[in-house]
Amino acid sequence: MDNRKITNAIHFYMIATKLKDIIRSGWKQWNINRERIESVAEHVYGTCILAIAMDSEFEFDLNLEKSIMMIVLHELEEVIIGDLTPLDNVSREEKRIKGEEAIKEVLSTLTKKDNYIELLKEFEEEKTFEAKFAKMCDKLECDLQIKLYCEEGTVDLYSKDNKHWLEMERIRNRIATEGADTLADLFIGNDRRFFEETESFKEMLEFIKENELLKLK
Repeated sequence: MDNRKITNAIHFYMIATKLKDIIRSGWKQWNINRERIESVAEHVYGTCILAIAMDSEFEFDLNLEKSIMMIVLHELEEVIIGDLTPLDNVSREEKRIKGEEAIKEVLSTLTKKDNYIELLKEFEEEKTFEAKFAKMCDKLECDLQIKLYCEEGTVDLYSKDNKHWLEMERIRNRIATEGADTLADLFIGNDRRFFEETESFKEMLEFIKENELLKLK
């Protein structure tokens, strides 16, 4: 028995699964008012499920396993740096550097760590369809979740508790452009640009915006 390999695997598991206890920062900062809000790990799971569903229902020339790996791995940096949002005043470049350092730490005990780091590099560069597909699923899952929260009545875009967001110029501009009534409208309007090249994702996004999802059960 190779105890080193066992301890390496368990060490990684124990670090990575801390995502189960990290609540999605954006939902807290937008004051989602419900007893329990989504963890980062639940977002990852939801994104994987969405990826499977999209691959099943639409015709993609895709290595789904590769995309799923990207989806699972790319959030692991948040175990170290947390789920950063615009309110944290961290630049995109600073977040990228912090994320690269964090992911190396999280993966440090794994024999295949270099393979996984290369996969994450591919994800960030978006030069393959697998990477683009993983990114689109990541965005679309977020739009699905906020639409469900809005349908539950657990968030009010114009609540006084969201004044800190509404004072941001880019948020005001997006609201003016979209005529947003709900937080889901705001998110969906912001994310349309990520789906411009893929018709099936565009159709999904518009369906999410126009329909009551809780009535689809």
